[in-house]
Amino acid sequence: MSPLVQLATDNHDRNSAALRYVYPVVSRRANGVSVGINLNTNNACNWHCLYCQVPNLQRGTAPVVDLAVLESELRGFLRELLQGDFMQSRVPEGMRRLNDIALSGNGEPTSASEFSRVIQLIGDIRHELLLPDTVKTVLISNGSLLYRSDVQQGLRKLATLNGEVWFKLDRASQLGIQLINDTRISMTQVRDNLLTALALCPTWLQTCWFALDNNPPDRQDEADYLEFVSALLKEGHQLQGVLLYGLARPSLQVDAQRLSALSAEKLETFAGCISKLGLTVKVSL
Repeated sequence: MSPLVQLATDNHDRNSAALRYVYPVVSRRANGVSVGINLNTNNACNWHCLYCQVPNLQRGTAPVVDLAVLESELRGFLRELLQGDFMQSRVPEGMRRLNDIALSGNGEPTSASEFSRVIQLIGDIRHELLLPDTVKTVLISNGSLLYRSDVQQGLRKLATLNGEVWFKLDRASQLGIQLINDTRISMTQVRDNLLTALALCPTWLQTCWFALDNNPPDRQDEADYLEFVSALLKEGHQLQGVLLYGLARPSLQVDAQRLSALSAEKLETFAGCISKLGLTVKVSL
């Protein structure tokens, strides 16, 4: 990418740094620069969400990760952010802060067999470069593979790196998840996986709330979500809060034309309902 082209919140191009695994984005949720790590370079995921911005998305898992290449890219790019002119030349004024290192990318990152080693690698580089604790390490995940022992090992390490899990929960019914995320996972499995995340690492729910066929989520969708969250809180489980967001970038899936953004008022209204349960809610349009 030309050095004259600035990053923007509506463009999360995985090739913006011309690297295999590492890419920077200006995140509206982070209000700063997020250094993304894309382990799913084959555009493969075990879910197929209606709103996904990944081109040519396919079912599958992450390919073998070349840890040596990832290490070189992450170390080199972080040095450029901290010591070079990347912030001044590529990042809009007001967003020139390093907020986090985020495992996200073009599929489910925990599907990589090297996942726990990747977390260890991030920790080693953070220590080497003396990154402050204010720079978070974030796993953005659908949570479906948290039953695996290697993934759990990675989350234990993540918790020591000022880590957070952003656990996808777009709907809180099996039919809703099947419709929005195109997966047949049961709500029992979702709950069990979420409880695993909560036990191992600070965890936020991340929820994409939008209209489908011009219809916003209905009252039953809202009730299911609030009931699910309320039950967790009554049982004493400690959620960090909810990251509630709308459609900032267009879907690249076949049903893209069926999706539309909700108004700020509708998002804030639902956020208010969640807040009444006693949770912090961060809204991103």
